[in-house]
Amino acid sequence: MDTLDTLIRYVFLAAAACFVLGLHLMNAPATARRGNLLSAGAMAVAVVAAVVSIVAHGGVDPTAWAVMVLGTAVGAVAGAHAARTVRMTAMPQLVSLFNAVGGGAAALLAISHVVQADGEALGARVTVPGGLDIAIGAVAFTGSLVAAAKLQGVISGAPLVFRGSRALAVGTLLATLAGIVWLVAAPGQLPALALVVAAPLVFGLVAVLPIGGADMPVVISLLNAFTGLAVALAGFVIDEPVLVIAGALVGASGTILTKLMADAMNRSIVAIMLGGFGTGRGVPSTAGGPAARVRTVTPEDVSIQLAYAQKVIIVPGYGLAAARAQHEIATLASLLEERGVEVSYAIHPVAGRMPGHMNVLLAEADVPYSQLKDLEEINPEFPQADVALVVGANDVTNPAARRPGTPVSGMPILDVDRARSAVVIKRSMGHGYAGIDNELYTSPRTGMLFADAKQGLTELIAAVRALVR
Repeated sequence: MDTLDTLIRYVFLAAAACFVLGLHLMNAPATARRGNLLSAGAMAVAVVAAVVSIVAHGGVDPTAWAVMVLGTAVGAVAGAHAARTVRMTAMPQLVSLFNAVGGGAAALLAISHVVQADGEALGARVTVPGGLDIAIGAVAFTGSLVAAAKLQGVISGAPLVFRGSRALAVGTLLATLAGIVWLVAAPGQLPALALVVAAPLVFGLVAVLPIGGADMPVVISLLNAFTGLAVALAGFVIDEPVLVIAGALVGASGTILTKLMADAMNRSIVAIMLGGFGTGRGVPSTAGGPAARVRTVTPEDVSIQLAYAQKVIIVPGYGLAAARAQHEIATLASLLEERGVEVSYAIHPVAGRMPGHMNVLLAEADVPYSQLKDLEEINPEFPQADVALVVGANDVTNPAARRPGTPVSGMPILDVDRARSAVVIKRSMGHGYAGIDNELYTSPRTGMLFADAKQGLTELIAAVRALVR
């Protein structure tokens, strides 16, 4: 049995090493798919090793087997169905639901260990990480559910604040800390355990409800870090190093991603968690109003600009994802390249609803990774671009960010207005999440093509092809 235990430990260690390597591979679009497959394969091996360990040590009755088999089947079917059917625009919601499942599972693991163990045998080595695991996992569970509901439209994306909500949030946070101290001082006491479970569940709700939809991607990333931390703490509770390693990786990467996203929006994490962004209330219009004029263009006008340009930069945004027009934009780019036009894509860190959203979306349409350029790389190229084609992007192109006193002031933006000409495909003059008009739209260099992204691109493709004939 000792030999088997040692072998299983080595398998877990190898799986953890694969997690690290997989995370590294996910750092670049060209290798992200391999990194994802490697991590998934390592997790499958780790699960099999865990089952072998459980069987080898005995104590598995028919009921436990039924629960494990049923849980595995339900999870596998639900995961496979979601992976095959979820739209790219709904990917953030799916990630948030995965956060909820992970955080809830980590919390349940600690709850089960505390309930089944002899209270007198539970020392601080177990109760401290156990209490923190339960609390953090519970916050990740309810907070992630609220975030997913907001992005899906089940709950309004606007900040939801009710009388006494702030006091309730502070109260439940203090109650959570008190419950952890109580659980450590009196291990095994069910009232203490109940407080540690109930208070953070409520805190997760009242903490995320006041946060606006614009900040939800950052919140999801932060909750993802919470889930990783809860999993790592669960590893300490049951003395399982692979959980500690995997959870620490998720927690660290989620924390770094949260900071990068907050920086890309020029927002502090504290300001995001305090809520209230994205409503547009009390924000004066900077570009719209009766005096604002826009220059409308037709697909034929734009096709001439694109077909006879030397350099075109495409700026994709959430509108492209919502219209599922990634294949149309790839087809248009291919037509331009056949005419000798240099085409590249400007990817803002928070374009879409989560980092990498546009990269994955364009990869579905077989857009070469070499054409995808991030903000720092592409911004110096805009002054040399004949046309910047904006498809469904809004706040990330607003020149108002360079001027103080606006909700987007200081936010790094794509310098679309510095191109020789800009064309924006958009259904209307509607605001972005920041709730203000985009000054790019009223620039003399900008032409507005009012259409759904898929419809507008389809018409552009037809117009470009007509020029070739």
